[in-house]
Amino acid sequence: MDIRNKIAIITGASSGIGLATARLFSKKGAMLALAARSSCPKLPDSIIIRADITKPADIRRIVKQTLKHFGRIDILINNAGRGYDSLVTEIDFKKWQYIIDLDLFGPVRTMQAVIPVMKKQRGGVIVNISSGTALMVLPSMSPYSSIKSALSKLSQTAREELANEKIAVSVVYPYITATKFERNTLKSVRNTGEEEWDNTGIPPPDPPEHVARMILEAVETRISEIFAHDWMAKNRR
Repeated sequence: MDIRNKIAIITGASSGIGLATARLFSKKGAMLALAARSSCPKLPDSIIIRADITKPADIRRIVKQTLKHFGRIDILINNAGRGYDSLVTEIDFKKWQYIIDLDLFGPVRTMQAVIPVMKKQRGGVIVNISSGTALMVLPSMSPYSSIKSALSKLSQTAREELANEKIAVSVVYPYITATKFERNTLKSVRNTGEEEWDNTGIPPPDPPEHVARMILEAVETRISEIFAHDWMAKNRR
């Protein structure tokens, strides 16, 4: 899909991967509905919608305002999310439920809200942002990685279900990215996590612009899955 003059909803667009994607899509000529809980920078041919993806009413409002302003929805980028680190034995179910609402139920509800619109239009592209952790087994990261694994499997199933409607569903797997994500991650571990995971010798974080280019590639090619680095797919567990 050529994104010029296409209408894209991007969630979590106020910073990090979402903001980098918004800037890239704007540069490529897309028209944007930028959804986030905090303020987003104004970009050409864009509207800003203050919304919390954990709230179904806010999701419905995003779709309603996008349709009212632009008249259609061609692309959905489900990017909003937050991390949660905990040993399995120490999972705080209140925190985990919040992350499930945000990282899994939020994207699914948003998909359910835009799919009827895309069906009427006879096409569209949905890109769900998973995580490299969904491909690995990392101590203290199971609450987050299990959610992202579930999102990936659900996305692949939706891809099959919607193929005849000409709606492509893709999954993007970022590597560690140089954003505020780790700083905002909820934690239920008694230490910093450094004892559980020795990160010496691993590649440095990717800039968010790298992931934005992956998302653009997913939209343009309608590919099923795209990985930040080839070794991630080869080493998936």
